[in-house]
Amino acid sequence: MSTSGDRGGQQLPRLQLDQLLDELQLRIDEVRGTRDRVHSLLEAVLTVGGELDLRHVLRRIVEAAVVLVDAEYGALGVIEHGERLAQFIPVGISAERCEAIGPLPRGHGVLGELIRHPEALRIPELQDHPSSYGFPANHPPMHSFLGVPIRVRDEVFGNLYLTEKRGAKEFDREDETVLQTLAVGAGVAIENARLYEEARRRQRWIEAGGEVTNSLLSGAHQEEVLGLMLDRARSILQAGLGTVSLPAEGVDGLRIALAQGTAADTLEGRTLPMQGTLSGTAFTRVELTVSDDLRTDPRVRRSALPVEGLGPAVAVPLGASDGLRGVLLVAREAGGERFGPEETDALVGFAGQAALAMELAQRRRDAEQLALYEDRDRIARDLHDLAIQRLFATGMTLQSAVRFVTHPQGAERLLRAVDDLDETIKIIRTTIFGLRRHESGPAARGLRLRVLHQVQESVAALGFLPVLRTEGLLDTDVPAPVADHLVAVLGEALSNAARHAGASAVDITVSAGQGLVALTVTDDGRGLPAGGRRSGLANIAERARELGGELSLDPPAGGGTRLVWRVPLDGGAAPGGGGAAAERDVREAGADRGDRGDRGDDDADGSAPDPGRA
Repeated sequence: MSTSGDRGGQQLPRLQLDQLLDELQLRIDEVRGTRDRVHSLLEAVLTVGGELDLRHVLRRIVEAAVVLVDAEYGALGVIEHGERLAQFIPVGISAERCEAIGPLPRGHGVLGELIRHPEALRIPELQDHPSSYGFPANHPPMHSFLGVPIRVRDEVFGNLYLTEKRGAKEFDREDETVLQTLAVGAGVAIENARLYEEARRRQRWIEAGGEVTNSLLSGAHQEEVLGLMLDRARSILQAGLGTVSLPAEGVDGLRIALAQGTAADTLEGRTLPMQGTLSGTAFTRVELTVSDDLRTDPRVRRSALPVEGLGPAVAVPLGASDGLRGVLLVAREAGGERFGPEETDALVGFAGQAALAMELAQRRRDAEQLALYEDRDRIARDLHDLAIQRLFATGMTLQSAVRFVTHPQGAERLLRAVDDLDETIKIIRTTIFGLRRHESGPAARGLRLRVLHQVQESVAALGFLPVLRTEGLLDTDVPAPVADHLVAVLGEALSNAARHAGASAVDITVSAGQGLVALTVTDDGRGLPAGGRRSGLANIAERARELGGELSLDPPAGGGTRLVWRVPLDGGAAPGGGGAAAERDVREAGADRGDRGDRGDDDADGSAPDPGRA
């Protein structure tokens, strides 16, 4: 009996010792597990913190969280403006499954609970939570849930979501503590990545601004520079569409001078109204204008600008109110991330720099143009003061030498040389006035310059440049009413030569002197056909008659038509019978040769034709 009792007493301490050893082993396993988990947590924090690219950082955070708490699925949602999820990065679900599920979540249901209340949330069964409203089609089943917010300084950057605890029905408090610790390290890593990304973005903006400035100041064409500016802005902001709109001529609107990206071919060249477009709003208010979604923005009319497929957009004016040059607009695809303050501020600075460079380039071009005009003035003075005087002196010398030449042919040649010098002097004088076309004031409104402009405008219709000679003090001696009639007659005559005569050469002479101003237009065309309409020439004759002058028409020796229009400078009667003579010349010309078919405007009321029309 005693022996068996002793044996029982010996077995009891041995049983207690085994239990103690088992408990000790359990504690050791727990400590070892905790140690391994701490090591894993530290390793995860170091791994996440070693990345500088924000996208890689975010994915590494989710991957580390899934491993640390032994979850089957994980995700990180980036919160935008404290309202919704701008990004959602899932782990554990294949790309094919994600595509089958459809659009990524935007922050509703349980996911939105963490947005509204940024604190740790553990749920044993998702479907039992009041905020849950089920899963979309093709979504894998999920039950247990653990979510914690990620803070960057005092800002809630996003949330970590973990579901389906492996080997257990739900996540425990230790899982929550580990995940919160990881979230702290993740916040630091995200802040570093954001600072690095911001520095890179700022560097890209600086480089883009330098490229635009260098292009402008190196003399590149404005369209080329605008294209470079638009390309850099789209690339940095990752925008699908970019446009540059400039003030439209003649209408209250903006013309899309350049478009890149989505629907660029259909947009470029279109005129946008000031009302109903984001660019028009930015131009009118001269301020940055941001739209979270063009499709739903009440300031944007679909009829004014196609917005299908476009979402967030920002428009920034180029220049200030006293020197507004246009509007730069960039837009992202529908559903894209809205433009944040750091992006819009950088865009405003870039647009301001580009506008300043455009202003400096314009000032430089103006200075170069002024230098060119000054150089032309110098050439004109030299031609007038040196070349013409020398030619005139040479002509006088030759003319005085004629009386010393006894041979008739020698005298004739000398006189011919004098005539050639006179003709050269006339051509040089015309060239001088051509060089001074930029002058303002009375010189810009003078008859000589108006005649030159009229001749140059006829080149497109004629296909060649007529020869122009001017004689006398046209700008000072010819009164303004007479000058207006002469320019109108010249336009009519050149139009006739282009439309009806089929001329290959036109010679024009305008002279003033001895109380008369005369316009002679000679062409080598078909001449005046018989039976043609006379409305155009009748208008020319009527102008001469009103001023007491005359019109004569005759064919030159080589064929064609010579029109001579003479009127007195003082508006009195011209030699040869004034208006009666003009009517007689027209009547005789029509009887002998007929008016060239439709020689001018066929105005029913016989009014004077517009000098710019034929």
